[in-house]
Amino acid sequence: MNYDMSILREGAQEYGIVLTERQEEQFIRYYELLIQWNKVMNLTGITEFDQVLLKHFADSLSIAGTVDMQKINTCIDVGTGAGFPGIPLKIAFPHLKVTLLDSLNKRLNFLNEVIGELGLEDIETVHLRAEEGGKKLQYREKYDLSVSRAVSRLAVLCEYCMPYVKKGGYFVSYKAGQAEEEIREGKKAISLLGGKLEKTESFQLCQTDMDRTLVVIKKVKETPKKYPRKPGTPAKEPLGLEKA
Repeated sequence: MNYDMSILREGAQEYGIVLTERQEEQFIRYYELLIQWNKVMNLTGITEFDQVLLKHFADSLSIAGTVDMQKINTCIDVGTGAGFPGIPLKIAFPHLKVTLLDSLNKRLNFLNEVIGELGLEDIETVHLRAEEGGKKLQYREKYDLSVSRAVSRLAVLCEYCMPYVKKGGYFVSYKAGQAEEEIREGKKAISLLGGKLEKTESFQLCQTDMDRTLVVIKKVKETPKKYPRKPGTPAKEPLGLEKA
């Protein structure tokens, strides 16, 4: 099948990324595997090629317009799902050492096939809940960058993601829409977990009218050992939003 990659090519260029022919081939193969596996398990509701290029691949790469990815060496994608944004970032920035963390083993089986088929190196899948992984010494405060495109509120995501970030590193949350209220809500959680809100970048996703926001949080001090709390607690009782 002849795929037109111009949408992703142009989208990537907006973020300063020039894709090689090999990288474009990897994105095509990733798309084919996504559609193939999506027939037997729920990976994505978006299946048209152009839409996947825009709403999954280009959206994943949008962080490069905000964070200098050449200065990032280690990255963990928390709650990676079908591999967004971790795998697109690995394809576009082959120097990255990437960890894809998810609580559902079936999804990791899919991701392992993608990694093998695309010939990706220095990338691993980890089968853990976010709260469990954040307590383990081999992952805690080991990463330059933690990313998440999960739909949880920012206060919850901070507790999931910030324990993985080393001091001086970043947690970047991909958000649909403007996210001002979530950012206001999340300020206490950011502070409690050792972070500082560095900036928010709001923009329209390339070639669409869809609003996106990247919330960039810098890790300025170590996360207290009591965080993350036990599995399930962050979602039920988000930090800073506990009921009186």
